[in-house]
Amino acid sequence: MRAWQRFRRHPPAMVGLAIIVTFLVLAFAAPLISPYDPNAQDLSAAIQPPSASHWLGTDQLGRDIATRLMYGTRISLLIGVLAVAIGLVVGVPLGVVAGYYGGWADMAVSRFADMLFAFTSILLALTLVAVLGVSLQNVIVAVGISVIPVIVRLVRSSVLSLREEPFVEAARALGAGDLRIIVRHVFRNCLTPVLVHATLSIGVSILLAAGLGFLGLGVQSPTAEWGTMLGEGRQFIFSAPHLTAFPGIAIFLAILAFNLLGDGLRDALDPRLSTTDRPAG
Repeated sequence: MRAWQRFRRHPPAMVGLAIIVTFLVLAFAAPLISPYDPNAQDLSAAIQPPSASHWLGTDQLGRDIATRLMYGTRISLLIGVLAVAIGLVVGVPLGVVAGYYGGWADMAVSRFADMLFAFTSILLALTLVAVLGVSLQNVIVAVGISVIPVIVRLVRSSVLSLREEPFVEAARALGAGDLRIIVRHVFRNCLTPVLVHATLSIGVSILLAAGLGFLGLGVQSPTAEWGTMLGEGRQFIFSAPHLTAFPGIAIFLAILAFNLLGDGLRDALDPRLSTTDRPAG
């Protein structure tokens, strides 16, 4: 409850939460809000500017942009959440093993992370999509793998400091096994930075997936996805800027929202790092 109270007193975090909730409402209520089919083409209404009948205009195939943005929210948020989930499922156990046991396990895991770090995130995702093939599932896997090395490093560094804490030494002296110490003492105490980083990583994953879509290697048309919409509208960027402006704004707002939310979670879950309660000057 105290964490929630601190979170509520963090105005930027509440703004981020409000933006995310708005996106979720629009995503799930899209069939009720918009009378248009996101994939229905009407070439006679192609590239129309925003109007009363089409709030954000139409694209080069006459599809309603507002409708496609709402449906695209489902895909973009799905990619972000599932990609981070993959990163957590793989990265957290590897980081815990490396940090807690050290030795050859630490060396093997660290070299694995270094190998992934040798590629930039977008280059790694591009390589994986090129190998796996272009599809929604492969985009999620590619983006998820690019999240793994950062989570491994974060968890490893947290566990390295926690394993030397007095409460861990006390648990070990009382005869607690490694699994019990890891689950009840180590993992629980490194959960806060992991949760904060996971929240921030959702925004990064959305941006990475949008980059793949913009390059034509992400979610394929006619499925609505923000990056794919950007890529389709780039040839009309001067004659019909609304084709790229609105998907770009959606991506910007989503990334901003998760960054604000992550910052608020950090201050709420670890008051020692709070920036909102510090006196000015």
